[in-house]
Amino acid sequence: MTPKRKIRLVTAALILTGGTIAAALILTAFEKNLMYFYSPSDVIAGEAPTGRKFRVGGLVVNGSVKRIPRSLTVEFTLSDTVHEVTVEYEGILPDLFREGQGIVAHGKSRPDGTFEASEVLAKHDENYMPPEVASALAAAKSNTPRESAK
Repeated sequence: MTPKRKIRLVTAALILTGGTIAAALILTAFEKNLMYFYSPSDVIAGEAPTGRKFRVGGLVVNGSVKRIPRSLTVEFTLSDTVHEVTVEYEGILPDLFREGQGIVAHGKSRPDGTFEASEVLAKHDENYMPPEVASALAAAKSNTPRESAK
């Protein structure tokens, strides 16, 4: 093998190795920043990750919103009509947030089962519902046993 070919081979090997390492680092960073959506039923079933951020969505249960005095902390229950998850959020809620409303919350699940939200998003008008929430509600309704007509 001539010296010129050796240099080309080493250069090609270094470029290939560097490209592989760069791709691996990019994919690892991308995976760490992904935030998957889970319904309250998924969270109760243990399908949601522990120690990582994810999104949970559903309807705010009527009568469940509790504000902690002298703080911005709000606690409410989120439901997909089958299961419920308690959500705690510290901050200012969106103007469109209310009971019976479809919302999506970003955050982590605590060991006690409470979802600690870092962000709460409410739908922007009465005809819109986040697609993940709509599909989770539809899936929850189709999995519930139906009463037979008498």
